[in-house]
Amino acid sequence: MNEHITKQFDVDLGNIRTRVLQLGGLVEKQIVQAMTALDTGDIGMADQVIEQDHLVNRNEVELDEACTHIIARRQPTASDLRTIMMVVKTITDLERIGDEAKKIAKKARALHAADTSFRPRIPLQHAAALALDMLRKALDSFARTDASAAASIARQDQEVDAEFKAIMRQLITFMMEDPRTITPALDVLFIAKSIERIGDHAKNLSEYVVYMAKGRDVRHIGIEAIEQEVGQ
Repeated sequence: MNEHITKQFDVDLGNIRTRVLQLGGLVEKQIVQAMTALDTGDIGMADQVIEQDHLVNRNEVELDEACTHIIARRQPTASDLRTIMMVVKTITDLERIGDEAKKIAKKARALHAADTSFRPRIPLQHAAALALDMLRKALDSFARTDASAAASIARQDQEVDAEFKAIMRQLITFMMEDPRTITPALDVLFIAKSIERIGDHAKNLSEYVVYMAKGRDVRHIGIEAIEQEVGQ
């Protein structure tokens, strides 16, 4: 990053970035716990994920306020302003990832509270592991302002999308063959959709890092173009 006009700006921005990474760690934990609750039927863990949502929301509000204050006080320009803008977007996507984790926890709770004899046995862990890995890579990229992982994260997003489509096809087959599976199958489908959305948000995070590091908007341009932009 460029040297800043005032040392205090560096301190303020560093504090915000640290808190953003802490928020990222919180939503990452939510995903892990939500998927564990789904696998094990641990209703208490599902409830814990749901209860943590207010903490994620509070962090989002506080971080947005901190970003507003740093803009008002320091009046950043050029790369500094670009960084703050992308930090604000990052905060929003992390909060939405937390929302998806909460949705997974709620559906896990519903599935295990109901009669599970008709629940379709669809493996979701691979898709969840891919999305979680994307998030971890994106957070690491954010911490280092390193755009090099953006292309690999975009490729993983395609894998998550393919997993979701395959899961959806399997669930449609279950519902057509046995109408008793419709309600639980829809719950599983909503979980799969939340996983797919987590992947989308993680991809967004990596694109914000490219903009911070390179000043280039790589949304909607394709993986090969992203590789060119980040110098791979």
